[in-house]
Amino acid sequence: MLHRRIVALRRSPRFGDDAAVDLTITLLGPPGSGKGTQATRLRDDLGFAHLATGDLLRAARKEGSELGRRAAEYMDRGDLVPDELIVALMREAIAREDGPVLLDGFPRTTAQADALAGVLDDHDREMSAAVLIDVPDDVVVERISGRSQGRSDDNPETVRERLRVYHRETEPLVGYYDERGLLRRVDGRGDPDEVYAQVRRSASAEG
Repeated sequence: MLHRRIVALRRSPRFGDDAAVDLTITLLGPPGSGKGTQATRLRDDLGFAHLATGDLLRAARKEGSELGRRAAEYMDRGDLVPDELIVALMREAIAREDGPVLLDGFPRTTAQADALAGVLDDHDREMSAAVLIDVPDDVVVERISGRSQGRSDDNPETVRERLRVYHRETEPLVGYYDERGLLRRVDGRGDPDEVYAQVRRSASAEG
């Protein structure tokens, strides 16, 4: 079960336990829910490889790889990078890992989730849990607007537009993973330590 695999992972700093190496978890939640913060803590505490879409895109662009150059064309125009490039980038990143993986910012749509299932299967992995950090819209707006320092993308109307996009494109993943018995819900309204305790329990719960 997932709990025993986490325990085996923590006892095996070099991921020598075969039962742990295919562990794959994704974090879901609206912008401002704290996914990045919680992912970093899970990485540091449990040894996950933290694969964040934004970080991978920036790294590929900086390296000048073919995928990076193709993605940069869309990024420079302010357009969304197409699913096929995001999936290809994630496929390369997952292929480089032989230990447990934590996905942050991927998948964003059910189409990406379907593609991810194929990628994981190709690498003898499976999704172990999808942890939803659930935060109401009004709390998200207050959080992001409160940290704003004059940035146009942090004003309340821009934040609400980002939330509309999230509800339209990404929120369907909640049902997608719930139907597969993989969804774990976390109340993201508490302080980061309280949220992390829930996230860690959810990631390690038998399910």
